[in-house]
Amino acid sequence: MKKEESEMQTMRTEQRPDPEVDAMPKRRRFTAKYKLRVLQEVDKAREAGQIGSVLRREGLFSSHLTTWRAQRDSGALTALGQKRGRKAKPLDLEKEQLQKENARLRREVQQLRAINEIQKKVSELLGIPQETPESDGNG
Repeated sequence: MKKEESEMQTMRTEQRPDPEVDAMPKRRRFTAKYKLRVLQEVDKAREAGQIGSVLRREGLFSSHLTTWRAQRDSGALTALGQKRGRKAKPLDLEKEQLQKENARLRREVQQLRAINEIQKKVSELLGIPQETPESDGNG
């Protein structure tokens, strides 16, 4: 009997939601796709109470619909699919291009150094004398 009571007690405690509330609630974010889907569904609603049932099901408020309709009408929802943040300035673009070129040139120099080392080893194995900048005769 006690075993059944303890099992019932654990089942009751497992089913209860955590009563602790976060100190700072997490703000919900809705994608443009979601907003448009909800607006289309609401716009199709013809009978009384259908809009309310959609809002209850989705956990939304009528103010969401008002804001989203205004965004849709101004074209903001289609713009939400684009990247956020500041647009790149011409100097930023030039800086990015220079950084890419710098990285490419560094890889090229590294590759040429490796080829040079291999050539040195091959000439050493074959007994070919190497010319050094000091023995060039230009100095």
